Amino acid sequence: MAKVNEDTFKGASFSFSNRIMRVVWSVVYLVFFKYSPKPLHAWRALVLRCFGAKVGKAVHVYPRVTIWAPWNLELHDECGIANGVELYSQGKITVGKRAVISQGSYICTGTHDYTLQGFPLYTKPIVIKENAWVAAQVFIHPGVIIGEGTVIGARSVVTKDMPDWMVCAGFPCKPLTNREFRD
Repeated sequence: MAKVNEDTFKGASFSFSNRIMRVVWSVVYLVFFKYSPKPLHAWRALVLRCFGAKVGKAVHVYPRVTIWAPWNLELHDECGIANGVELYSQGKITVGKRAVISQGSYICTGTHDYTLQGFPLYTKPIVIKENAWVAAQVFIHPGVIIGEGTVIGARSVVTKDMPDWMVCAGFPCKPLTNREFRD
């Protein structure tokens, strides 16, 4: 857990250079990313790499993915991130090989400590391991690890780590059954 500031009422949560980079990213996002044609995944991967993202081979990030800070992204080979996903990457987000994040999901690495005056901002990394599938409109809380091969059901709210090779769903999200493949 990384503490970003002491008091959100007295000053900015992030450094001046971070805020400038996010302004530059916002302009580049609007001009070169958001309105790029859907099939141009390699182009969007290049744009993300230019802003410090670690992007593997054959990654499919669609044009209407909202990304707060690409320099906090690590996207492994062949992962897919659908239109409408929000990657609120105040802290690091790692998406494993062949993992999929479906439409409307919100992956949130930032939170505030409401037990302290000034509500200091904290970031906690999120890891979505390889072969996992985060279905539509899932919310993932800061600090969560989604296990390898795990499926998170649509509209689930994930507040804690989910085990490998399970189907999980609910509010709060819980493991329901083993994930098995049929022949």
